[in-house]
Amino acid sequence: MKRIKLIDIAHGRSGDKGNAANIGIIAYNDYGYTIIEKYLTAEKVKAHFDGICFGKVERFELPNIRALNFLLYDTLGGGGTVSLKHDAQGKTLAAALLRMVLEIDE
Repeated sequence: MKRIKLIDIAHGRSGDKGNAANIGIIAYNDYGYTIIEKYLTAEKVKAHFDGICFGKVERFELPNIRALNFLLYDTLGGGGTVSLKHDAQGKTLAAALLRMVLEIDE
């Protein structure tokens, strides 16, 4: 197994959808997309945000733009207008996800 930092193969953007966080991860190239498509699962994202994401995580594939989109339900403390969280809109979550290290086949 080889370890690879997600930030080395992709960039990201995040925000809010009510009480759900929305994280888009966009690979820099086709090689990066094959890695995130295979290894960046909804289950791994859910585990990465343990203690923050209290609902399910859904993954959507956008191969035409080499991207994955994740919706993390019950993550923002009720949403931007009612949440007491420092990041009520989830703007920092993409940066947090990009810190993930993936173990991939060599």
